[in-house]
Amino acid sequence: MESKYLYLCINIFAFIIPFLCSFYPKANFSKKWRYVIPAILVTAIVFIAWDALFTKLGVWGFNPDYVSGIYLLGLPLEEILFFICIPYACLFTHFALSHLVEKDHLFPHQELISSALIILLLVFGSYHLDKLYTGVTFLLTGLFLALVMLKLRVRFMGRFYFTFGLLLVPFFIVNGILTGAVTEEPVVWYNNAENIGIRIFTIPLEDAVYGLLMILMPITIWEKAEESTRFR
Repeated sequence: MESKYLYLCINIFAFIIPFLCSFYPKANFSKKWRYVIPAILVTAIVFIAWDALFTKLGVWGFNPDYVSGIYLLGLPLEEILFFICIPYACLFTHFALSHLVEKDHLFPHQELISSALIILLLVFGSYHLDKLYTGVTFLLTGLFLALVMLKLRVRFMGRFYFTFGLLLVPFFIVNGILTGAVTEEPVVWYNNAENIGIRIFTIPLEDAVYGLLMILMPITIWEKAEESTRFR
């Protein structure tokens, strides 16, 4: 495999198994597509705009040796696909786990977990406003989480935290590959002047918070859209 297809292959491998399993009769995720697809598209628009801006500002960038060379909005095609393939795989995982694990074990603790995260994210983000990636990511995630808990008052956060905890395993694999764990140079590079410089192996700490927001946003949109139709 040529190295310029590495990022594309990561997207395909992340997407293909959840997609094929979406038609399993006893837990048919494809029946949720009318809620899921708009949720992914809205999230993708937000993150692609954010991504394009930060790429232009030099907060991060992409190694041309590992992308196909097709660019849209100043971003490699693979980066655009990332915001469709990865959220789809995460939403499928959230759906599948809800069927496999009937009891929401973290439900009694969801408000405490969310409250602690909101405070931590907002305080930490405010303290690091001089670093674009850190400040923006922590503040946006904290504010969105506050919106979800205090305004929307959702009841699925226990399941979300369970899903997110399990998704940290493939997160470290995918992000590790993208940040240079198995390649001579990273597929995605980061300007360390715009983050706090703490890495988990090769992965900036901010990526975990970024990932939390990228998963929580489409799940929230999907769940609220389905809820609104359920009570019509």
